Amino acid sequence: MKLVLLSGGSGKRLWPLSNDSRSKQFLRILQGPGQRLESMVQRVWRQLDTAGMGHHSYVATGKGQMEMLQSQVGAEVPLIIEPERRDTFPAIALAATYLYSMEGISTNEVVTIMPVDPYVEDAFFAALKSLEAVIHQSGAELALMGVQPTYPSEKYGYIVPHAPDQNGSRAFYTVSHFAEKPDQAKAAQLIERHALWNCGVFAFKLGYLIDLLVQKGLPIQYEEMVKQYAKIPKISFDYEVVEKAKHIAVVPFDGCWKDLGTWNTLTEEIGSAVIGHGAVSPDSHNTHLINELDIPVAVIGVSNIIVSTSPDGILVAEKGASPQVKDFIKHFEQRPMYEERRWGTYRVLDFKKFSEGYEVLTKGICIESGKNLSYQMHSKRSEVWTIIAGEGELILNGRLHHVKAGDVVKIPHEAKHSIRAITDLEIIEVQTGCELVEEDIIRFCLSWDEIIESYCSV
Repeated sequence: MKLVLLSGGSGKRLWPLSNDSRSKQFLRILQGPGQRLESMVQRVWRQLDTAGMGHHSYVATGKGQMEMLQSQVGAEVPLIIEPERRDTFPAIALAATYLYSMEGISTNEVVTIMPVDPYVEDAFFAALKSLEAVIHQSGAELALMGVQPTYPSEKYGYIVPHAPDQNGSRAFYTVSHFAEKPDQAKAAQLIERHALWNCGVFAFKLGYLIDLLVQKGLPIQYEEMVKQYAKIPKISFDYEVVEKAKHIAVVPFDGCWKDLGTWNTLTEEIGSAVIGHGAVSPDSHNTHLINELDIPVAVIGVSNIIVSTSPDGILVAEKGASPQVKDFIKHFEQRPMYEERRWGTYRVLDFKKFSEGYEVLTKGICIESGKNLSYQMHSKRSEVWTIIAGEGELILNGRLHHVKAGDVVKIPHEAKHSIRAITDLEIIEVQTGCELVEEDIIRFCLSWDEIIESYCSV
């Protein structure tokens, strides 16, 4: 069985920690082994490895999340990159063509799709493995995973079953229909009918989806699918495929499963009331502080509150009201102020536009020991780097230099440059130009060895 994890999201529901570049699955605020903080994607990937499924798994994601995924789960994790952000049907169709035409996976192979960020216990992955047998034994077009509801939730869709079928020692249901986010009274009625929460996990034989793409006149070769990707309708896999299938099975999972999609649900699983620089008073009950800034934050005498601060903004919200944040901030227009890359992190310290027609952007950049920026150039800006900590190797227009704390490096526009950290490097970067955007970058190569071999003259 091959497993494809879908990694997307715009990062609005957990603002200000999440943004368009750092969606909720990348927030390192969950308690991991050895008291280390880990993100949702790191937790899921660790669980997959424990279940022996890591070597059979892929992550389908957009270009904007590629470097962050590599930073958090490793450069060796196979990624299937979407040319642009669309919806789950295009993303899964692209993944299927990749497995079929690039990996040579048999059309009889079972492929399972799941979100990259569920909060689940390890037993979830044992149930996940059973989907393969259900597909083969039931003759179903699709096999879903359904979670036994613990209360009549209005937040989830429901899978409504027929009577259960028995297949050896494992039970599964055939699916009658679906109910999309009912009100509480309707949800209670559905639970009486043994309805299950739809957790977005489903399996199919690869040939089933390849045949479906042929019927729809869509490409089944990966390269052609990439070329035509922008033409595929933006529609969910549930609407385009699942709800139109005639024979669907569902495997119930009676264990811990949570969607940590809002501050009030996420803080239920955070091990400490305070993450970062600050304090919460003892009389503040069920209150959490998460501070990514270098200034202290004090929370005194307020309960059931989330206080979250980052370079992107500050949120103070009653936990029950926190799901409103996505709509409340929709008119806030600014670039992401913090990003995590394959080489480290950066945060925006200051940004100004001047009437003379130029802009100045100041960043704090941290490059981890042994890692490097790509060999690159910019067309619309010049940069000045001040090394404030660590040492490294700089290549500027093919010349190799040693740099250390206290050095100042001037990089004119269209100058080719890269830097590798010998020890952890901290740099203050000041950009000046007519338009300061992340897209103003031409990359020549990523590997430091390749940069030295192909571009360095000394």
